Amino acid sequence: MKIYTLQKSQKLPISLDKAWDFLSNPKNLKIITPDYMSFDILSTIDRPLYTGQIIQYNVTPLLGIKTKWVSEITHIEEKKYFVDEQLYGPYALWHHKHFVKEINGGVLLEDIIDYKVPLGFIGQLVHPLLVKPKLEEIFKYRQEKLTALFGTYNEHERED
Repeated sequence: MKIYTLQKSQKLPISLDKAWDFLSNPKNLKIITPDYMSFDILSTIDRPLYTGQIIQYNVTPLLGIKTKWVSEITHIEEKKYFVDEQLYGPYALWHHKHFVKEINGGVLLEDIIDYKVPLGFIGQLVHPLLVKPKLEEIFKYRQEKLTALFGTYNEHERED
């Protein structure tokens, strides 16, 4: 079965601390997820992100079908990166690496997602028609929302 990779990056005019504080708080995932996905965190989030943390969500990723998604934070290096892996949910495999790096005038955010679609050959047939366009749409929304929250990156300016 084929493993697909989605890579996205974005520059924001904020400090590394501010970026990390926002990205490493699971509650903020709802803010950067389109409303139509009906994203709800089911887990109690009472501490900062940590290795081994299990987070449960309800989400409507495709075709109005509500599903439970369970992720584990498998790796974390504070202010550098963290990895979440789907334990249960709509994908046959979901491995999402979140990187944050300080750059001149702000931060560079990078997401690398390796994933497999379910349903074998049928899943591979619908991937370019449904799954990939939906993921592109979700990450476009995230980039627009992060820009709305934190501003447009300009290499020569930074707000804290």
